[in-house]
Amino acid sequence: MSRTTENSLESCLRLLSCHFTWNLLEGERSLDDIEDSVCHQSELQKTEFKATKYNLLAYIHHHRGRSQEALACLQQAEESIRQEHGDQAEIRSLVTWGNYAWVYYHMGRLSEAQAYVDKVRRVCERFSSPYRMQSPELDCEEGWSQLKCGGDHAERAKVCFEKCLEKDPKNPEFVSGLAISSYRLEKWPPPQNPTEALRNAIRLNPDNQYLKVLLALKLQKMKKKDEGEKLVQEAVEKALCAPEVLCGAARLYQKKGDPDQAIRLLTKALERLPNNAYLHAYIGGCYRMKVLQCQRVQNGTYGEREDVWELRRQAMDHLQRADELNGSLQHVCSYLACFHAQAGRYEAAEYYFQREFSKELTPLDQQVLHLRYGNFQRYNMKCESKAIHHFMEGVKINHNPHVTEKMKNKLQAIAKTRLLRQGEDPETLHLLAFLQELNGGKWPADENSDGVSGYLDNESGTGMD
Repeated sequence: MSRTTENSLESCLRLLSCHFTWNLLEGERSLDDIEDSVCHQSELQKTEFKATKYNLLAYIHHHRGRSQEALACLQQAEESIRQEHGDQAEIRSLVTWGNYAWVYYHMGRLSEAQAYVDKVRRVCERFSSPYRMQSPELDCEEGWSQLKCGGDHAERAKVCFEKCLEKDPKNPEFVSGLAISSYRLEKWPPPQNPTEALRNAIRLNPDNQYLKVLLALKLQKMKKKDEGEKLVQEAVEKALCAPEVLCGAARLYQKKGDPDQAIRLLTKALERLPNNAYLHAYIGGCYRMKVLQCQRVQNGTYGEREDVWELRRQAMDHLQRADELNGSLQHVCSYLACFHAQAGRYEAAEYYFQREFSKELTPLDQQVLHLRYGNFQRYNMKCESKAIHHFMEGVKINHNPHVTEKMKNKLQAIAKTRLLRQGEDPETLHLLAFLQELNGGKWPADENSDGVSGYLDNESGTGMD
């Protein structure tokens, strides 16, 4: 194939409607995070068709450099479409064919890439468009794919499902897609009611208990807890064996501060999916919540009723099982590291911290990890220099104001202690200059204080929480 022909092929590829042209990797979520959502959480969410999952897996495999695995997933997507949408197989296959074309193109198999581009063109030309067509089915496929990528993609997913509903306003799948994408959005325009889309979806999908759980979670956030809890109880009674319903209900109770009920629901889900890493991680997180509750209670009856070491053991058992099943889950290694540090097993703690640092993390997760590792170095390893380094790195990320402020407070406390203990050594002066820069050129103290001595006199707050 000549260079001119190859350039022409690439131009055609960019016109296709498929995962390679939907900008699915834009935003904060890492490839690891998206892969976890597709591979390991999909058992808990039955809304999407199988073809959606296989197409996403193919896209992920491609970005991992696993071309043969990508092709195998696309073959499974084609088979699923034939089985589920026999009468719409051609239109529903356009996304898969586009993905085939891109994978073959990147493999250097240009004639095969061209063959799939031609397949797309032949179908689209029947609808007066050479390489893409306006179809609610294709918009729906993009909507579910965008949803799976999470984060900022929920807004794009919402737009996709709104386009679908313009063509078919009573389609239960399209209405459900709009409701779920709307639920995922944190900010709503003032005139819109964040629950209305979910209520409408439930009217058209009365047997979909997962939608009821999502509505309950939204109502809980709106301080309508009683209505939300009633919906969750109804959903669990009608879908006692549905993992996605049990997990959603568990989330409501976890947010309510009732980890015991959350654990009971998640344990039922685990009976159906005993080797699901996400479930083990979720249960481990709930036991961690109970450990933290115990540690906040000083000589309380709760601490006497439940042994904190047993809770810690339960948490670690589930977290370790999650790590065995899927070593890329975020937070798992970080939680294990903190538990090992509390037990005085510093070598194991260091191992798990480094495991967590090696993952693809979002800016928020990176920032929290620097905070936890800084605490480990400061309080457990008594290595102030490393603690300073990681608190400073976390502050530089500056993604979550609350986390940033905690690390600034810790750095200020360290600076004060070092000045009292050893005076103005180079490392302390570097730290003070960093804090001064953060405060717009002022010393991090009362603005009327004078230089280092004023900082020493006026700085308060240890940030030990």
